[in-house]
Amino acid sequence: AEYMGDCSRSMADSRAEEHEQGEGEAETRQEEDIRPRKKFYRCRAHANPFSEHSFEYPVSPALWKDPEQYYTKFFETHPPEDRFIRFADIGCGFGGLLFALSPLFPSKLMLGIEIRPTVCQYVVDRIAHMRKEQSPTFENIHAIRSNAMKYLPNYFAKGQLEKLFFCFPDPHFKKKKQKRRIISPSLLSEYAFVLRPGGRVYTVTDVKDLHVWMATHLREHPLFVELSPEELEKDVCIPHVMTASEEARKVERNHGEKYLAVFERIQSQL
Repeated sequence: AEYMGDCSRSMADSRAEEHEQGEGEAETRQEEDIRPRKKFYRCRAHANPFSEHSFEYPVSPALWKDPEQYYTKFFETHPPEDRFIRFADIGCGFGGLLFALSPLFPSKLMLGIEIRPTVCQYVVDRIAHMRKEQSPTFENIHAIRSNAMKYLPNYFAKGQLEKLFFCFPDPHFKKKKQKRRIISPSLLSEYAFVLRPGGRVYTVTDVKDLHVWMATHLREHPLFVELSPEELEKDVCIPHVMTASEEARKVERNHGEKYLAVFERIQSQL
């Protein structure tokens, strides 16, 4: 029995050593590979926004000084009035939309907000790599780990944003979990607060039920109006909203449908 116990402990120790060695090899490969690779940033597909995650967040937008570090070269070359984040990609995933929009709007600061730590770290690492490889490009984008459902007004002042993107959000199929959806009446009021009049909300999903849910709530909100087909055709962001993200490409590979809805923030009548 004592011998068997020693063998069991030995095998357990061996497996632990192999696991640590595997992690070390992964880190070594990541260091050797200059360009970040997604396989080294494994994580779950979604995260519960109501879980007690540990986040650091500013008390108010006026006290949030981190952008000076995120966009150092941009701050050095642009006047103070341009040093405000104007585009926010909520649940930015691996950052495909940020990288697509960055060269289209070089004078606009963009921020991706992602709740999953490893995915957010991938975006940060890739931005750093691309800045070195293709300097001076991508100086206007960054990503942070946070929970937009809780802390969005801590980062953005009233009327600061011009565009909010919600690309392929978690559908939360079960009825009891639908309160976790990123579009809801109460959250739309927060989005209206941080959006300037004329700002736009972009939603795209491959789940028809979720599309109906998001579009219905946006139509019912008094501060949003849906864009016409003619207005959609003129919006240069839409082709990238439909194709640039990791999820969008996955839907295309699976020959799935995509459902788009875009709404504009209108001036309050009060």
